[in-house]
Formats: sequence, structure tokens, C-alpha cells
Amino acid sequence: MKDITANEMDFVLRIFKNPERDYNASSIAKDIGISAMGALKIARRLEKGNILKSKLMGRAIYYTLNIEDDYVQQYIRFLLKREVEHVTAHVKRWVTDIRKIKSADSAILFGSVLKKHEAKDIDVLLITDRKRFAQLKREIEEINLINVKKLHPIYQTREDFKSNIKNEDKVALNAIKGLVVFGEETIIKLVEK
Repeated sequence: MKDITANEMDFVLRIFKNPERDYNASSIAKDIGISAMGALKIARRLEKGNILKSKLMGRAIYYTLNIEDDYVQQYIRFLLKREVEHVTAHVKRWVTDIRKIKSADSAILFGSVLKKHEAKDIDVLLITDRKRFAQLKREIEEINLINVKKLHPIYQTREDFKSNIKNEDKVALNAIKGLVVFGEETIIKLVEK
């Protein structure tokens, strides 16, 4: 797709980061702060670009991402990376620290740090495997030694995270709404319905 707008990017990310919800044009319009007609135009354009799929349920048309498509996966990856690059300075500082972690496949920064400058702790969901868990814990401890505010890690295996998203676990669903600091491809694969 050429010339994607900010509202179109918000539209796609909103659907991706809320796998527990079904969206029609009206519901997504409320969430991203545009008119229902504007959301419908965006949905039609994204569907024409093969980024969205539509399904008629009752009298409403609901939209999902065409996540099986390689182009759509790369598109979402781009949007997730772009989102991280446009954060405020106080969030960027934590992104920099989290990117130093080597024993995780993915990291998602979420919680109050994204909204408030004065968060008490820094919530981060880390996806790793059992072999690297001990090393990952040491990396977190080293980061926490030098910071006044501490990283509050939530450790997940790929299987744990996929299961938690599928079972609509509150913590996993809250985390996915945050910033994917690294490991976008892993997150995209695990969030697929």
C-alpha cells in the first residue's frame, strides 16, 4: 500500500494489539477517535490492499488482519518498530536498557511507564526458553542494580504467551498493548489467531 496515513496505522495496530476483541467500523472509530464513516473508508482501503479481511456477523461487518499473509506480517512489524522509534524521551531510556537484553526472543514494555513519567516500576514481558531463563534473570538483575526504578519482569515461554493470549489472560492482553521493544516477528507469530 502506498501513502498510509496515521489513522490507518492506528487502525491496524489497534486490531493487532486487541486480539480478544472483534472490531467493526463503529467500534474502532470510537477507539481511535475518528468518525464511523472515516473508519469505514479506512477499513475498505485496507481490505482492498489485502491487509484486512471482513466477515459479516448479523448486520455488521467485522474486520480482522490478514495475518497469514507475509506482506501483512512485514507491515505489522514495520508499524511496531515505528511505534517504538516515536516514543517520548523517558520511555526511550527504558527501550535502550531493554534492548541490551540478549537472552530473550522478545520484549514488550507496558504499563504505567508508557503513560506516566513517574511510574513506580517498569513492566516488561520477556519471551525466552527454559535453557536461557537463568541467564535472562541475571541480565535483569544487572540492569536493576544500576537503576533507581526497577524492571518488573514477567517471564514467558513462547507456549505460555500463546496460550495466555488465547485464554485472554489479563496480564498478557495488557502487555500486548504496550511497545514491542524487540522480537516483533515472534510476537506476530504468537498473536496469530
